Amino acid sequence: MTALITLSHGSRHPRAAEGIRALTAAAAAELGVEGVAAHLEFDAPTLAEAAASVTAERAIVVPLLFTRAFHARVDVPRHLAEAREHLDCTLAEPLGTDPDIAGVLEERLRIDAPSAPHVTLYPVGTSDADQARNYDRLAADLARRTGRDVDVVPATGGGRRFVDTHVLPLFVTYATLLDRIPAHLPRSGPLTTDLAGVVADRYRAAAEKAA
Repeated sequence: MTALITLSHGSRHPRAAEGIRALTAAAAAELGVEGVAAHLEFDAPTLAEAAASVTAERAIVVPLLFTRAFHARVDVPRHLAEAREHLDCTLAEPLGTDPDIAGVLEERLRIDAPSAPHVTLYPVGTSDADQARNYDRLAADLARRTGRDVDVVPATGGGRRFVDTHVLPLFVTYATLLDRIPAHLPRSGPLTTDLAGVVADRYRAAAEKAA
């Protein structure tokens, strides 16, 4: 059997790890495999510690990242090399901003804000211009799907302002950056277990490629 290890950025928020554990458990249950949550920083276990704890002979690591920026290019490979000292690990594609993520956001909006005419997608933000454009493409996809106006306000970097809107965080779990959303604005919560199907699909694609 091949285990699932999810790899989050990690957060100082006291409920961040709780959300990652819930997502990991939901995805592992869908796949019928052992599931362990790991983090790049702030939370435990690290990827190496998670790999050492797995009872299966191998694992597929799914990075819970929406961009392929610094963390995906630098931190993930470094942590993966350390984990491979303990376990045979295959790296899957990160969450990204593909149409399946737009589908998750569309469903969340249908439940949380069925009549809101304007939506603000609220990602962490990135200094990588190419990856930032992926946020805009994701917002455009969501707008086409829902028939609503959708713009992007990154949590970091500044430059864009909230208007009268429903805020839709592009966050896997709870995070201190969510506190930057103005208190008077209606908002959705982090995606957590809504992403279980996407994580399971990333696992399946990596397993098929490795076969």
